[in-house]
Amino acid sequence: MGNSCSCFRITSPRHGSKNVEDTYLPEAEIQPEESASNLQHISEREPEDLESDPSSHPTAGPLFMQRSKSDARNCREKRKSQTNQLFESRPLKKSSSCSTIYLDDSTVSQPNLKNTIKCVTLAVFYHIRNRSSNKMLDIFDERLHPLSKDGYPEDFEERDPDHRSIYKFVRTLFNAAQLTAECAIITLVYLERLLTYAEIDIVPSTWRRIVLGAILLSSKVWDDQAVWNVDYCQILKDISVEDMNELERQFLEMLQFNINVPASVYAKYYFDLRTLADQNDLTFPSEQLSKERAQKLEAMSRICEDKLAELHKNGFKKWSSLDNITILRKTNAILS
Repeated sequence: MGNSCSCFRITSPRHGSKNVEDTYLPEAEIQPEESASNLQHISEREPEDLESDPSSHPTAGPLFMQRSKSDARNCREKRKSQTNQLFESRPLKKSSSCSTIYLDDSTVSQPNLKNTIKCVTLAVFYHIRNRSSNKMLDIFDERLHPLSKDGYPEDFEERDPDHRSIYKFVRTLFNAAQLTAECAIITLVYLERLLTYAEIDIVPSTWRRIVLGAILLSSKVWDDQAVWNVDYCQILKDISVEDMNELERQFLEMLQFNINVPASVYAKYYFDLRTLADQNDLTFPSEQLSKERAQKLEAMSRICEDKLAELHKNGFKKWSSLDNITILRKTNAILS
């Protein structure tokens, strides 16, 4: 205690038949083979071939879009053969007029919570339905780590869950933990990253624990005030804190602690989810433009115009395509 010298045993190769005696050196004189400053950053340890990891590559198609192609093709053929029936069953989309304007309530910066969860759970549904194998890990198997003490049906392992069951499970977690729609998109990113890194698939006996682990991790990464593991135990009454901690630890290890989600990847998943929604007739709600919302949009537009004018004033032209635009006139919108 308090001594500046520590005892280390230096083991050297044998020279002939003589043994090298134990050597004791001060701590300051020891030269480690690799210092902590030489460790690579997590971004430098990412795989060179990013196209093999759609959850990190900004242009590679997500896995759920690849696995939903066959169903999307069947859906298009069904539309051609049953056009009249489909037209009658689909809700009519509201259109804007001179006096009424409808805006999509979901944007990339503020997605609609309900519809985003529907799209994410639909992607999980296609992962289960069109899986290429039944590879799994014990930590995600509900037969070894059950989430409920009530038991499961006899055909639990063979019957694939429907979209409504997956949506109900995820919606319950998001409502109880008060998670955001952005967290749902990050959940899907982590889920597909797990499938890529661990080389497994989602099967009926593992989908709940895989989705739970992805939600648990995304809520801690995305939200400033994350939900604690013990809070999830209050939502899922039959799961222990130790099981939640082990699930989170192994999930992180399988992701190789790569929890970074670039903005380009987030935007790619958002728009691909909207494409998936359109293929499956999941309409996003449109709200009528009110006077209050129009004033907010106008205020935001003025702020952007002021920033643009300041950039031009300082000689910095960020958008060269705006230089040749001539504004003919401005008219005030009439809102009913």
